[in-house]
Amino acid sequence: LAEIKAENKQRFARWAKRQQGVTLNPDSIFNVQVKRLHEYKRQLLCAMRITQLQLMLHDDPDQPFQPRTFLFAAKAAPGYATAKRIIQLLCSLAADVNADPVCRGKLQVYFLPNYRVSAAEMLMPAAQVSEQISTAGKEASGTGNMKLMMNGAVTIGTLDGANVEMFEQLGADNMFLFGLHADEAEALRAAGYDPQAYVRRVLERMSRGYADGESYADLVSSLLYGGDPYLLLADFDDYAATHERLYAAIADSAARARLSLVNIARSGIFAADRAVREYAERIWEVHA
Repeated sequence: LAEIKAENKQRFARWAKRQQGVTLNPDSIFNVQVKRLHEYKRQLLCAMRITQLQLMLHDDPDQPFQPRTFLFAAKAAPGYATAKRIIQLLCSLAADVNADPVCRGKLQVYFLPNYRVSAAEMLMPAAQVSEQISTAGKEASGTGNMKLMMNGAVTIGTLDGANVEMFEQLGADNMFLFGLHADEAEALRAAGYDPQAYVRRVLERMSRGYADGESYADLVSSLLYGGDPYLLLADFDDYAATHERLYAAIADSAARARLSLVNIARSGIFAADRAVREYAERIWEVHA
């Protein structure tokens, strides 16, 4: 299984080199977030985590650090200005991190342009960590998380959408949950959520901007002064801590392969045949 995953990563790296001329490190963990770009799906939360990791490496370049490559792909609605601004931030972050000598060989970021089925066919078999981090109570369903599970990626996510059904199959040992649940999120908002009470240093870095000189103070202001409707700041500390827990769990190659295998094996319930049969019996009341 480890050999298959390694070959899929090499294949994706070759494809990315042909497509964009980017050189990826196939020996790193491929950490993947691919989906429609929307604020509730919280690609920005993952960008905050990468910024934190870069800061941590600058604080202590010699610390033990498992090499990882963050891979993003998404499309945004033409009129969705904030979503396209987040894509711009991800590209700025990628350019900054990938040119940073402190991050070389340790941390890498790549945004795939023109996400499409043929790109997904290359990327999903190569994925090792799947980011499914929408704000609890906002994701209706989603299927990308199940496709990544079927390809042996280990999920870090919230208890939201189809993650709920996945967690029923996987349990806490094989899936890494974090963050407020939907009822807790509503209670926090009702109690008068103050986003300014949360993480500072990462936001300061985003406000200053990255190597391309582009400041993202507008996105930071929308979090601090716009009410942070998708609770990025409220969930950030737990998200970062769960990232640490996940990477500790997959540091050993045998443990990583076991987690991958359990995800593949337990994904069978999401087969279309089972779904259609249940619809026939429970909703359509059509019996064979």
